[in-house]
Amino acid sequence: MTFTKKGILIGIAGGSGSGKTLIAQKVSAELGSSKVIRICQDSYYRDLESLPFEERKQQNFDHPNAIDSDLLLSQIKALLSGKTISLPVYDFTTHTRSTETKLLGPHEIIVLDGILILDNKELRELMDIKIFVDTDPDIRLMRRLRRDILTRGRTMKTVLEQYEKSVRPMHLQFVEPSKMYADLIVPEGGRNLVAIDVISTKIQALIDQRC
Repeated sequence: MTFTKKGILIGIAGGSGSGKTLIAQKVSAELGSSKVIRICQDSYYRDLESLPFEERKQQNFDHPNAIDSDLLLSQIKALLSGKTISLPVYDFTTHTRSTETKLLGPHEIIVLDGILILDNKELRELMDIKIFVDTDPDIRLMRRLRRDILTRGRTMKTVLEQYEKSVRPMHLQFVEPSKMYADLIVPEGGRNLVAIDVISTKIQALIDQRC
């Protein structure tokens, strides 16, 4: 089937806890929520329901193989061609995919954020703007600790063990090198208001070109 790209795709990558989601939220607010749909790569983690719970917890969630890239790519293409999708809902406390989904689209602008999205060549080729959020590792670790303990049912011990075992090594192997593909590198995450203005202005220019 021929793919005809109608929408605009903005990719926001960066390490875990870098501030990707905050930038996505602020850019969406600048442009108007009626035009923009935000999607997080985390929704596309593979369903681990077939594994015992203790084995699920030992999986490497920071490796590209942890993502159902085929589903992610097909749904992004569907959105860009003006269709609707059934977005997966992932439960981080059980490492399983819910039977429920969220109906999304169609929207003119898709903002996709995730640690590994710039590592994926096929996704990169669909992006109109590629952004990498560059934040100090200490700050990213503190944010990850706060998030995982408060919202994902983890303990400080398990978060730090996972960080040492997979998060940091995978960041160095896959996430950090993907910075080279970015059109724009943003320090300070969502607190960088100048960068957010620049991104929003560029997106508006892309919209105007298509009118």
